[in-house]
Parts: sequence; C-alpha cells; structure tokens
Amino acid sequence: MQVFKKKQLFEVKESAGKSGLVKTLGAVDLIFLGLGGIIGTGIFVLTGMAAAQYAGPAITLSFLLGGIACVFTALAFAELASMLPVSGSAYSYAQVTVGEGMAMWVGWTIVMVFSFGSATVASGWSGYVLGIFESAGIQLPTLLTKFPAQGGLINLPAVFIVTVLTAIVLRGTEGATRFNGFLVIVKLLAIFLFVFLAVPHVDLKNWENFAPQGFDGIAAGAAVIFMAYTGFDAVATAAEECKNPNRDLPIGIIGSLVGSAILYIVVSGLLTAIAHYSTLDNPQPMAFALRQHGVSIGATLVATGAIAGMTTVILTQIFAQARILMMMSRDGLLPEWFGVIHPKYSTPHLGILVSGFFVILIAGFLPVSTLGQISSMATLLVFGFVSLAVMILRYTRPDERRPFKCPAVYLTATLSCGLCFFLFSQLFWVNWKPYLLSTLMGLITYLSYGYWHSKARLAKPAEG
Repeated sequence: MQVFKKKQLFEVKESAGKSGLVKTLGAVDLIFLGLGGIIGTGIFVLTGMAAAQYAGPAITLSFLLGGIACVFTALAFAELASMLPVSGSAYSYAQVTVGEGMAMWVGWTIVMVFSFGSATVASGWSGYVLGIFESAGIQLPTLLTKFPAQGGLINLPAVFIVTVLTAIVLRGTEGATRFNGFLVIVKLLAIFLFVFLAVPHVDLKNWENFAPQGFDGIAAGAAVIFMAYTGFDAVATAAEECKNPNRDLPIGIIGSLVGSAILYIVVSGLLTAIAHYSTLDNPQPMAFALRQHGVSIGATLVATGAIAGMTTVILTQIFAQARILMMMSRDGLLPEWFGVIHPKYSTPHLGILVSGFFVILIAGFLPVSTLGQISSMATLLVFGFVSLAVMILRYTRPDERRPFKCPAVYLTATLSCGLCFFLFSQLFWVNWKPYLLSTLMGLITYLSYGYWHSKARLAKPAEG
C-alpha cells in the first residue's frame, strides 16, 4: 500500500541538497540553538507549578527522570541526524523507516509539539512581563491581558512577542541565531544570578516533606515538565543549514541537552529549598521566591532573564516548525508553498508566517495549560519513535555510514522507548480527548490532501 511506501536514504539526501537554504551554522551556533529551545518555561515557570501540584521538592527527581529519558533519546537523535542530515528531523527518519502514512503522523505530531509548546511559552512570557509591569505600578487592562475563557478579549503581550519573533525568523537564519545567542547569554546570567542569590537563603526544612505524593507525584511531575526538554530536537531541523552536519549535529544535540538538564536539577533544588513548594504555583516562581526573602532587585533581574529565556524558546520553535512544514511540502503531503524559499532572506517564509499565525491564535485566544501538556505528550511520542527508528535502521541498513553511533544502541533505545511510553501514559488519561482531536485533524489533512498529492504516489505510474 502507498501509505507504507518508504523513501530511500539517497532520495532524502538528494532533496536536501536542492533546498536552497544557506549553510551558516557551526557547532557553537547549534548548542546555543538547543539551549535557546530548551531553557525557558520549563525552568522559569513549570518548575514551580509541577512542584506545587505533583512532586514537591522531589521535582529535582522529576527533572532527573525526564533528563535520563532525554539523554537516551538524544543519543539516538545524534546518530540519525549525522546519518541523515536533513531538516525534517523525526519526520524524515519516519519516511525511510516506516513509510509515508506514519511519517505524516510523526510530522503532524512534531507540529503539535512546536505549535502548542511555543503558545504555552508565549503565555508564560506574558505572565512575567505583566509581573514586571505590576512591580513598577503599571496595571494593564484585563481585556488585553487575558484570553476569553479568563474574562478577557486577547492575551496581547503573548501576541506581540510571537509577532516580533516571527519577523526575526523570517529575515534570515544567521540574524536569528545571533539574536538567539545574545538572549541565551542573558538568561544563563539570570540563572547564575538566581543560584548566587538563593544559596544564602536555603532552608532544608522546606524539604522535610520531600515527595508528598510519592513516586506517582514524581512521575506525574516528570511528564508535565517534559516539554521543558523540547529544543534539542529542534537542532536536527537545522541540519541543512549546518556547515559540517556530520560532526556538529551530535555536538549540538547532546551538548545542549546535558547542560540544560544540569541547570534544571540545580535550580529546581534551590527553588524548593528557599520557598515551600506549596507557594510556588504562580507564573514567576523564581522571582516570587526571591521576593519572599526581600531580594526585590534580584527578583526583577531574574524575571528579566526569564523573559529572555522564554523569548529564545519561542524563536527556536517557530524556526523548527517552519522547517518541518517545508519538508512535508517537499513530499506533497502539504501544499508546495510551505517550502518556497524567499529569494532575499533564504528562509521558508510562507511556512514561517503560517507557523507564527497559528501560534498567535493559540496564545492569544485559547487556554494553554492543557495545550502545554499535549505538547509534552506529543514530544514523548516523537522521542519514542526516534528511538525505535534508530533500531530499525541499524537492522535494515547496518552498513550505512554513521559518523556518530549511539552506544549500546538496542539497550539505550529500548530504555528510551520504555521511559517515553511510561511518561506518556501519565498524561494520556487526563488529556486524551484534546490529544485525539488534534491527531484526528492531522489524519483528515492526510486523507483529504496529503494522500492525493503525495509525490511518491503520483510518481508511481511513471515508474510502471
């Protein structure tokens, strides 16, 4: 059947060579791109919420559990990215391992990750900005700062930041990565400042009830914060803009993930040690905890760094989503104009505009708490699939050149699949309705457009 027809590795590589994208990125750019995508809402917002609602101070173990699953997945990602350096990430890996139909599902799931994830981050960005305004005595009208379900009209700050970042990504990869690199430095300085200011106020009494809900709470916390680790996978979508993808992609993927995981564990431990976990369920927990100890100036500086951090996450996810749409359009599964490259900026500008538009709709008008959990669910499915794909290609294409090899691949990838499925199950029974609805929309898109315009399907008569 056509839906199970797989592409050959050389076909995917050849199409990548004709993309028209400019190769401007090195290993350092990719690490910063990964850090830009990973360190954001997870550390500045979700840490407090997950600690208060699920894990308590054991949120550190939640981040450790999620980090372990991601390390296993990152090793699989690194092998596939060096073996198949194309912008489609897991979507392209699906095309060569399980065929067109499953590839459409994987691609749509990645779009869910980036759309819902960036909208969630934009909402968190809005909360921090409004917090700074309020501390300065400026109160914006509720009508312009809340979405309709909260009694407002539109979350205007969220719409504003998505619009600005869409324009930056549109104008070129090199400029976007420079801007991203600057903001990554700002947010890392903010995190180091938080650590410096928090250490003198550590009170281990706050850790007395370390895991209030036991392992169930730790597991639920890990599932909720898992979207915090999205970002290193976005590095793979920049493959066609790398100067030396075989070497630089593994460095960017693994380096950005390990650095981020360490920061997550350290910050979550300090946060729950200077403030009781039950008080941290608010949009700016790090700044809130510092204000409790009278460190108001430091809290404002940390909040400023948080804004920079979340800005880079939104930028990275809009960047990555547009490239996934571009790859799907190359295969005819989406309209061709998603892959049109701007003659001046060398970016898939129409895909970027569509990506930004949908994120604006979600962030400006819809409640994003549930959508953030759907983003985590979609991420877990994509990561689990990548781990499966690396094993399939090891078996079906054992002699293919692999500049980076995942160590103990069958054990590593199996552990990754198992952990991802376990964490997915923690969220599925709560969010199964909106998740299945989102997936159904992807299925309808494939059956109504993708199947009939598939280039592989249209080429079949010519082959005969």
